[in-house]
Amino acid sequence: MAEDEVTPEQLTAIAAENEEPVPVNYRPPAQKSMKEIQEMDKDDESLRKYKETLLGAGDCDAVSDPDLPNVQVTRMSLLCDTAPSPLELDLQGDLEVFKKQGIVLKEGVEYKIKISFKVNKEIVSGLKYVQQTFRKGIKIDKSDYMVGSYGPRLAEYDFLTAMEEAPRGLMARGNYEIKSKFTDDDKHDHLSWEWKLNIKKDWKD
Repeated sequence: MAEDEVTPEQLTAIAAENEEPVPVNYRPPAQKSMKEIQEMDKDDESLRKYKETLLGAGDCDAVSDPDLPNVQVTRMSLLCDTAPSPLELDLQGDLEVFKKQGIVLKEGVEYKIKISFKVNKEIVSGLKYVQQTFRKGIKIDKSDYMVGSYGPRLAEYDFLTAMEEAPRGLMARGNYEIKSKFTDDDKHDHLSWEWKLNIKKDWKD
């Protein structure tokens, strides 16, 4: 069987194996602004120190440019010790190019996904990275990664997934279309992008 000649029936079976249980209903807490949080219980010294640890003691106005979105997703990287060159997508430019230019990943290698992002103005709660994987138009996998809650700061944050292993074998090799989304508890779509992953026998053809 030639590379990427997997049948629709085989893809449907893979999708069934990867299907996740329905998540438990979760009600996010009410959103509060940075100013509201900083004013709460301001006479409680221990709580004040805790909030400084969580939010930082600096002046948040430094990152409150009204023209910037609250959450900026800047880069996605696949971290793999054996990769011959960095596997990175710059998410601040033209996202359309990633639909054509695929990332090559050698079958069976271990890797982590890293999402780099900035929070500019207000605390954002329940950030989540959602990834859906398609092959020949059939969805074969969906992964939800809880990123967490973050306050504004000048420096970027990095989120790392747990170690994953690229699929291996003749049926696994080929092109995958991946739809990625960075969202939160309030279902804000901070960024959505599509990209290609090409699983090969080796790093190069």
